[in-house]
Amino acid sequence: MSESTNQYLTFTLGEEVFALDIASVREVLEYTTITKVPRTPEYIRGVINLRGRAVPVVDVRLKFGMAETTRTVNTCIIIVEVSLGGEETVLGALADSVKEVMDIEPKDIEPAPRMGTSIKADFIQGIGKHQEEFIIILDIDKVFTEAELTHIGAAAGGDSQDAA
Repeated sequence: MSESTNQYLTFTLGEEVFALDIASVREVLEYTTITKVPRTPEYIRGVINLRGRAVPVVDVRLKFGMAETTRTVNTCIIIVEVSLGGEETVLGALADSVKEVMDIEPKDIEPAPRMGTSIKADFIQGIGKHQEEFIIILDIDKVFTEAELTHIGAAAGGDSQDAA
């Protein structure tokens, strides 16, 4: 028997299709007002109010060295849970569009190439193949360093236990 099929949320950044393991995705939101936070790295666009909680939003395109995300009717915010050192951090990631949740069997996922992609190989869990299309499967826990997650957490007001 082969390993079980995994589900991935696919989305676009520019012309490229990326995927996140559905287990790390909390929800997908329509684009909403993002409040800028002073003295944060350029890729941190600001924070949104998610049911009374300040959630930092990052522009993954900037993190990957691409042009800044331009808002369209399809732009959305993917709310993800990132784990670093046993700590869970919730953040929003801007995407040009969300496509679908798809099943990809482990046999259809190849290891990340050492070169030839526009983003660091460390960020890539693998390259999935689905109906003749290649999909870059991100390892969301490796996209941000501990220092970057500290900046991101600070943008949200640190420990989100302040009174709203």
